[in-house]
Amino acid sequence: MAGNRPIDAQAAHRLLRMANLRGGIDLGGTKIQTVVVDAGGDVKGESRRPTPTTGGPAGVAAEMAAALGEAAEQAEVESAKLEGVGVGSPGDADEKTGVVANAKNLPGWEGSFPLAETLKEALGTEVRIGNDVQVATEAEFHLGAGREFKSLIGVFWGTGVGGGLVLDGKPWLGRGAAGEIGHMVVKRGGAKCPCGRRGCMEAYAGRSAMEAEARRQHEEGHKTDLFKLMEKHEKPRLTSGIWERALDHGDHLAENLIDRAIEALGTGIASAVNLIDPEAVIIGGGLGVRFGERYMEPLTKEMGKHLFLDERPPAVRVASLGDLGGAVGASLLFAR
Repeated sequence: MAGNRPIDAQAAHRLLRMANLRGGIDLGGTKIQTVVVDAGGDVKGESRRPTPTTGGPAGVAAEMAAALGEAAEQAEVESAKLEGVGVGSPGDADEKTGVVANAKNLPGWEGSFPLAETLKEALGTEVRIGNDVQVATEAEFHLGAGREFKSLIGVFWGTGVGGGLVLDGKPWLGRGAAGEIGHMVVKRGGAKCPCGRRGCMEAYAGRSAMEAEARRQHEEGHKTDLFKLMEKHEKPRLTSGIWERALDHGDHLAENLIDRAIEALGTGIASAVNLIDPEAVIIGGGLGVRFGERYMEPLTKEMGKHLFLDERPPAVRVASLGDLGGAVGASLLFAR
């Protein structure tokens, strides 16, 4: 009888492989990175798309589903056959409800949006939501630059400045919003932050805030090639690559704003270290990965000015998982 036929060995292997595959989506202010990984965290498929600038949350969710579908196709699996899909999202990402609110680094994201439910309908599998930087921090802790440590702070320097915490080997979420290091005040009454408050670390170091300050100074007559380079390379924003090109060209405005960012980062990170005394700080994010090694000395020097125990500083490492770290970390939401 057909039902008694032995299962083909290759088919059995494929079914087992599919059962162990998970999806991960890293939702950023400028890009959506997706992966499909196996139980060991090895990437079997990936896709990357720009974050839509129109269409609001529904448009972003549709693009996320399409990108995950491309990664699944590359991994030769249907999205509905994945064990699940984890999402690392900016803003207030509620792990219990799957709702994302206050995602101010995402264009047109107003109010709350049921992201997990929307993606579940589109992908046909379970979806879990976590904070984007927290899941990326956990990826570095388990698989990347933080593997040798039991406690660390992840500082992801990109569109904004986000943070994640692992204490005594476990993620620390607080009441759900722990790790918002970018909104530690480094200068009372200082520069206005995209969050609406003043003096936050992100107001000086976040890419969006840095671009706004560069535009303001350029309009006042300060010379810079930042915007010429942006147009030449057909970029809608001042990406980390544009900042690097400007620095390599000796652009003084770019140099001054990066130095300003490093000062804010060093001050804020040191304050966080003084509070929880972790073994390590992992520097990630688009700007962090690109400039982490280049600016490691001035960053640690700035930190040293503010550390209470400056004779016993934490190790500072650049995130090692690269652009895929956030998406791989998101997939770990199904491995907790």
